Amino acid sequence: MRLVVARCQVDYAGRLTAHLPMATRLILVKADGSVSVHADDRAYKPLNWMSPPCTLVELAPPAPADDAVPGPEPLTARWEVRGRDGDTLQISIAEVLHDSSHELGVDPGLQKDGVEAHLQALLAEHPETFGAGWSLVRREHMTPIGPVDLLCRDDSGSYVAVEIKRRGEIDGVEQLTRYLDLMRRDPLLGSVRGVFAAQQIKPQARVLAVDRGITCVTVDYDLLRGMDDNTLRLF
Repeated sequence: MRLVVARCQVDYAGRLTAHLPMATRLILVKADGSVSVHADDRAYKPLNWMSPPCTLVELAPPAPADDAVPGPEPLTARWEVRGRDGDTLQISIAEVLHDSSHELGVDPGLQKDGVEAHLQALLAEHPETFGAGWSLVRREHMTPIGPVDLLCRDDSGSYVAVEIKRRGEIDGVEQLTRYLDLMRRDPLLGSVRGVFAAQQIKPQARVLAVDRGITCVTVDYDLLRGMDDNTLRLF
């Protein structure tokens, strides 16, 4: 992972446009190729980002103007991050305050709490919760950046990646998007669909999931574990 603290301006062009004026920010360049720009006022959500697959190209800064008329703050570097759909993230850097790279190695993954882990186990045991004819291929299917909770087949035999959360938020949709991007490059899996399953799904997460072609499923944990009966049943 590369950590850069810099005075920078950020411009995104794609399905929409966005502009961040010059300010000091943290830029993260991760091993999976993703690039994200962070401020110092929120826990996890970046100001702007580009998800993999994408390409980072370091460009020469523009030449300084010859005249003495004051202009924009001179730049020391320019980065262009190019996405697969033609969208771009331009990062114009005026001053680098810190630049370091660190090898983090393979992450063991998030240790789920009891409810989330139990929910995953129940859905693995009963994949037909998602639809008639569904079957489980394996739990914790490994991708290059971590395991997706369930790999299933639907009634047509197509592969489906299922990410399970107790509370479905935007970061969970982003996580599943990254898994799907990598899984779809595997010719043995083909065009993998995504399902985002949670007890509660935030409206913003649902909107993002629909935009990414991911199906949202709200799961009744109490009903799944049979709390309305003395025996474990689904419905």
